[in-house]
Amino acid sequence: MPTALITGATAGLGAAFARRLASDGFDLVLLARDAKRLDTRAHELRDRYGVQVETLSADLSTDEGVGKAEERLREGVDLLVNNAGFGNQGAFLDAPIADELTMLKVHCEAVLRLTSAALPGMLERGHGGVVNVSSVAAFATRGTYGASKAWVVSFSQAAASEIAGRPGAERVRVMALCPGFVHTEFHQRAGMDVSRIPGFMWLDQDRVVDDALRDLRRGVEVSIPGARYKAIVTLSRAVPPSLVRRISRAGRNWK
Repeated sequence: MPTALITGATAGLGAAFARRLASDGFDLVLLARDAKRLDTRAHELRDRYGVQVETLSADLSTDEGVGKAEERLREGVDLLVNNAGFGNQGAFLDAPIADELTMLKVHCEAVLRLTSAALPGMLERGHGGVVNVSSVAAFATRGTYGASKAWVVSFSQAAASEIAGRPGAERVRVMALCPGFVHTEFHQRAGMDVSRIPGFMWLDQDRVVDDALRDLRRGVEVSIPGARYKAIVTLSRAVPPSLVRRISRAGRNWK
């Protein structure tokens, strides 16, 4: 039975990945900070899908939390979903520097360390995958959040390229997932007002997961769910950087 470890697994895209992978027959390792919510989610998934579900209560903004995740990954998993993340309210200069550094710890350092812990075993077994959840904000200019998500995209592409020539790499994938607005708890937790975002810009979380897993199977390195967001990213690469910055200021609340 394949096993998937999912960070930020109690809500939003993390919970959607857990449901989908359990329905596909994966045993799960769910990681989040809230032990009570983890246990509730694990019981639901066991009862509904009949899979084994481990829980790992860990804070990925701490060395101890990342270390616990690394240790479990070195035991072996078939799929890692680095989904944990958050946004800070307000512009770069309005956010406490401690909160910005915590964001970098979770979005960048934890992603690097967990990917590094997972890949050697995958290469040894000759199969496996890593999904690093980024954002469409990676292609805009949205402060520390966008910068950290741009790093996730660049790192994922580099990791995919660097393992390509290694023994066992033919069936090992590394992919950055870059959704736009998704109906999750993300914006509420960050205190973001998304009331003006038109309905057609929102993505269904289960559809995002479906698209992500399809692209992972196909060997796509950067997955952008939704035709409208593919068009936005393509346009952002074609227009002057000054216009991209103006558009980014108007749409600060990307996932």
